Amino acid sequence: MNNNWIKTRLKNVPLFRELSDHELDSFVKISQVRVYKPKTFVFMQGEPLERVFFIHSGTVKIYKTDVSGKEQIVSILQAGEMFPHAGFFRKGAYPAHAEVVEEATLIVIPIADFEQTLICYPELCMKLFRVMGEKIIDLQNRLEEQILHNTYEQIVMLLLRLTKTNAVPQGRYYRLTTHVTNRELANMIGTSRETISRTLSQLKRKGLIDIDDNGFYLIDAEQLEKEIFL
Repeated sequence: MNNNWIKTRLKNVPLFRELSDHELDSFVKISQVRVYKPKTFVFMQGEPLERVFFIHSGTVKIYKTDVSGKEQIVSILQAGEMFPHAGFFRKGAYPAHAEVVEEATLIVIPIADFEQTLICYPELCMKLFRVMGEKIIDLQNRLEEQILHNTYEQIVMLLLRLTKTNAVPQGRYYRLTTHVTNRELANMIGTSRETISRTLSQLKRKGLIDIDDNGFYLIDAEQLEKEIFL
């Protein structure tokens, strides 16, 4: 894929959207394109942190594992997003696994080259810091959910969070744009698959969620939000 293809795709990444063609060329020169099949790893937790990735298409699951192999899903990323956010301007290892869920086309930039180019564009550094700040706030909110809310409320808040990050409007619903299993939902908040199953059945009976013909969750975010304040 040629440089024009890469430039066009980078323009669709929020971080680069406001850059001129000349500014964008600096990033195109250090970029490569890679295609990953489902169930393959972009990187694994603990490997040397060497590259940053931008998703053109597909879905990538970011998750951590502990010494016993228990999985904790951090996020499910789709087109336009970058990862990892941790790692800029420091040495170290990838803090989590990145596994491809749906075939993904990624634009790959070595972190050392990316950092050197960022130094030339202070305004882009500021945008990157804002993106990282939003991620920190998201993590703080998740911690607060765990401390202040019961499991039912945590599941409701997880579904509401997914409507903002992994969904598109569809009538009165938001339709998730990726398939997620009950096990994966459980691993996002540290509960059991059985608890997720019971709660989703309860929400379905209330008419707050549904599943379409293709197996995607449909979420009535407006009504679901009221569940937290009952």
